[in-house]
Amino acid sequence: MTRPMYSKTFCLVCFLALIAAGCSGTGGSGESIAGAKLSPVVGRWDVSVEDPGGAYPSWFEIQEQEGELSGRFVGRFGSARPIADIRFDGEQLRFTLPPQYERQTDDLLFIGRVADQEIVGETYGASGQNIQFTARRAPALDSDAAPVWGQPIQLIRGDLSNWTLRNPEGPKGWTIKDGVLTNTPPSIDLITTDKFGDFKLHVEFNMPPESNSGVYLRGRYEVQIQDDYGKEPESRRCGGIYGFLTPTKMAAKPPGEWNTYDITLIGRRVTVVLNGETIIDGVEIPGITGGALDSREGESGPLMLQGDHRAIRYRNLVLTPAQTKNE
Repeated sequence: MTRPMYSKTFCLVCFLALIAAGCSGTGGSGESIAGAKLSPVVGRWDVSVEDPGGAYPSWFEIQEQEGELSGRFVGRFGSARPIADIRFDGEQLRFTLPPQYERQTDDLLFIGRVADQEIVGETYGASGQNIQFTARRAPALDSDAAPVWGQPIQLIRGDLSNWTLRNPEGPKGWTIKDGVLTNTPPSIDLITTDKFGDFKLHVEFNMPPESNSGVYLRGRYEVQIQDDYGKEPESRRCGGIYGFLTPTKMAAKPPGEWNTYDITLIGRRVTVVLNGETIIDGVEIPGITGGALDSREGESGPLMLQGDHRAIRYRNLVLTPAQTKNE
């Protein structure tokens, strides 16, 4: 998943807000390693940024080793990247964000404060505009209980009545014919009207040359779909959890052939089987990936198919949800 380039001001605004959130992490100040108390900013944080154009999600993580803080963050688009010069004085967190794209030239400054188990702050940078953010500690989502699976749900039906566009006014390049869901650019991301918690997902997809799409689990974690046949595995290539988890091998077929994903998501742990090869096996996804719908990781969410890049075809899209305790 690579996203379209935006103006320098827009990118700076987005990233400033994202990091600002990171700047002021709080929460489990009682966390410890080998009896040593960690800084209250250490941990993973789900962020909501209030931009003049509307709210959007972000995520960051701060770690501590031998008293030194380090971190990484995910912005509105793009992959996880390191943050720099993190300083926390017990109340205020400050750090800078190096440029992600070549068209950016300036580091960005983020400042936030811990308040009522939240990180609340503003970002400051080249745009000259202050942007508000709120960060909340990301939930663990761990469970010892094995899931009980419900009835499979066929998501590709006779029409698109169970889907909606990410932007209702955006270009609609999606059509269904003979059980095949096809995206013909220009188009935009396609989202299920239903939301899901834990589930198993079967996906068959066909990539033309240079194709680029992705399946967003709960609308937050992208499993990359891309024409990467014959390449080395990488988190931003086919089979990876974008920017976070690298598959053990490149199992994608050549363009024009049908590929099969079998994906299981339980809490934040994911297993990805591509064309019969287990390439990610029960690994924890650290946080949301670029392009996510929201950062509310403790909630169920829809399935989203990325449609704003290249052409792609899907068929036999079948989701089997885990039953809740009341079912």
